[in-house]
Amino acid sequence: MLVLSLDTTTRQSSCALLRDGVVVCESVGDPSGAHATRLPGDLMALLAQAGVTVAEIDVCAVTTGPGSFTGLRIGIATMQGLAFAARKPLVGVSGFDALAMLGGEVLAQALEPRSAQSVRVATWVDAWRGEVFAALYEDGVEIEPPAVTSPELLLRGLAGRPTLFLGDGAVSFRERILQAMPGEARFAEPVAPSLASAVARIAAVQTVLPPPHEIRPLYIRRPDAELLRERPV
Repeated sequence: MLVLSLDTTTRQSSCALLRDGVVVCESVGDPSGAHATRLPGDLMALLAQAGVTVAEIDVCAVTTGPGSFTGLRIGIATMQGLAFAARKPLVGVSGFDALAMLGGEVLAQALEPRSAQSVRVATWVDAWRGEVFAALYEDGVEIEPPAVTSPELLLRGLAGRPTLFLGDGAVSFRERILQAMPGEARFAEPVAPSLASAVARIAAVQTVLPPPHEIRPLYIRRPDAELLRERPV
């Protein structure tokens, strides 16, 4: 099975090609350029590098969020257009789930199995405005649902147990994390990994393969335009 995946939850973005569970290639985008100017060119360049045509792809996959509204819309629309044109299914994958998978692998490699299960995985994505999009996982299972809030509020609830942090939100607030959880906070390396390969691996084992039009973004925070419309004049 060939899976083509795209992640646009961060300015960097990434895309990957997975063949029968093995990553063939992965490309990381230039964060200085806008997604709209780089896509779908980055995807086509990846396929050309692997010597694969769009017609050979079995499943397309894309991160549904959280992240910037513009980045998510462009990423999802790009993969919807590609999947529609090629008549392929499109799997939406939470960026939190992708980070949690990578975090679990980090723990499995660094610790004994029992120790790894006792360490929670905190997935933090920078939400700007001094906030983070966050979720919490334990032994691969989500135990705290996605939310957007301040790092300080999250850290009060996390203190007391070893926790592995991943995501660009963990990069932005690393010092606050260390101050609030001395001796308990751990960071993956890299702290903010590219997600496309993890997205492809998650999509490859899905038994339900939806049509492209069913994919919906995971925003968590409501768009500013909606909030402005509801604000009293």
